Amino acid sequence: MFLKNVNKPEIGEEISMNEPALLKEMDTIEFFKQNKEARRLYEMRQKALHDEASMIDGAREEGRQEVMQEAIQKGMHEGKIEIAKNLLSMAFDVAQVIEATGLSKDEIQKLKDEMMQ
Repeated sequence: MFLKNVNKPEIGEEISMNEPALLKEMDTIEFFKQNKEARRLYEMRQKALHDEASMIDGAREEGRQEVMQEAIQKGMHEGKIEIAKNLLSMAFDVAQVIEATGLSKDEIQKLKDEMMQ
């Protein structure tokens, strides 16, 4: 029914309104009816839309990667702090804790002071 009425816009539109896939096919048919210049412009627009969508997806993925990397770094730092607390509670000296965790002397001293309170 769709193909028989494709050249009758009012009937084709009525049929395609109920089916999104047919609506897309109507657009495709209209595209192929256009002249060469109109088709070229249409293809350029479609390419630009596709490129824009790709750039947005790429930016989103890059943002996700940055957030994930920051979360990993934060988690590693928190893990080092917990290790430092454990070592301090086992009476390791500050120099040993610095060597074991890679934390700064100020961070270790601050943890030690907090544990003393």
